[in-house]
Amino acid sequence: MAANNIFSNFIYSFVKKILEVPENKSLNIGNPGSILIVRQHNQLGDILAGVSILRAIKETYPGCHLTLLVSPENYLGLVKNKFIDRLFIFDKKKICNPFYFVELFKLLRESFDVVIVPVTVSISFTSNLIARFTNSKTRIGPSYLNGKKNESEFLFDRRVVLDWRAHPDSNVADRILDIVRPFGISTNNLLSEITFDKDDIETAEKFILGIKTNRDEILIGFHTGAGKIPNRWSLKKYIALMEKLKDSYGARFYLTGSSSDKEEIDFIKSRVIFNVGLFINKKITEVAALISLSDLFISNDTGIMHVAGITSTPQVSIFGPTNPFNWAPIGSNKLFIRKSEFIDDISVEDVYVLCESILKRKA
Repeated sequence: MAANNIFSNFIYSFVKKILEVPENKSLNIGNPGSILIVRQHNQLGDILAGVSILRAIKETYPGCHLTLLVSPENYLGLVKNKFIDRLFIFDKKKICNPFYFVELFKLLRESFDVVIVPVTVSISFTSNLIARFTNSKTRIGPSYLNGKKNESEFLFDRRVVLDWRAHPDSNVADRILDIVRPFGISTNNLLSEITFDKDDIETAEKFILGIKTNRDEILIGFHTGAGKIPNRWSLKKYIALMEKLKDSYGARFYLTGSSSDKEEIDFIKSRVIFNVGLFINKKITEVAALISLSDLFISNDTGIMHVAGITSTPQVSIFGPTNPFNWAPIGSNKLFIRKSEFIDDISVEDVYVLCESILKRKA
């Protein structure tokens, strides 16, 4: 551990010596026409929960050209997003590819007026370094995060202290704005956004026709997987919940997911006696369109929860170790449940009661 700290300190000292920029305490960043946001270090859920920063920038500077630098893992949530003028995928595996490197180099050497590195969970040295390598007049980034110093703050000329310890239950959609609020950039609309189009709606409608026998049947979607094991509610409980909703409302069901969820999906399909549609390996925009046409969506605390969160569809999110006040989708019909650090402390009846409160309004 000590050796790692010595090496890290050496790296930071070396980088600081050659790349440090003087701090500028002015809160005036002018009227930027070209802005780059670096979010290659965030997961899909972080990206979708923090769309508010994109909206805030476009509301403050309607005519600006907004570029977002993302990763191969999180960019799908922002394809077609109406606030973004350009997406650039930063892929570390391609850095040694000369064609990709030239493409990246050209982007970084563009004359951006402002570059911003937002923070939701942790500080990324790579994202900070990317911001420093840009040909930008102004670079905005964190100097502290909840009392912990950003050792690479010297890469930014505008340095912002971020501290949410006094407001531990604030939502990420609100927190992410703190990096730009000092400069007069904000919004009152904290909702997320996925922009889907006519083609996405047609794909969803075609899928629904294969599930529902008449238009009055209630359609409920489920996402039973999660990247983090502690965030996965029991599959047996999901099955019991489906059976209860089937008995009470004659509902039709579908599952969303990808190939990585195959084991969980096969487990459910093999144990229910009614048909469950599978909407697997679909584009994020198509999933959003399908959820928007549903009567209810139920999921674990995972990326697809945030996809559902952008729709007006009623939603029940099941939480374990994560604080739902930080991460649950925002909205009057966006319900969540959490009992403890252990997600399976939540019973089938607990979730059913929330579902019933929503579905009774539709009856």
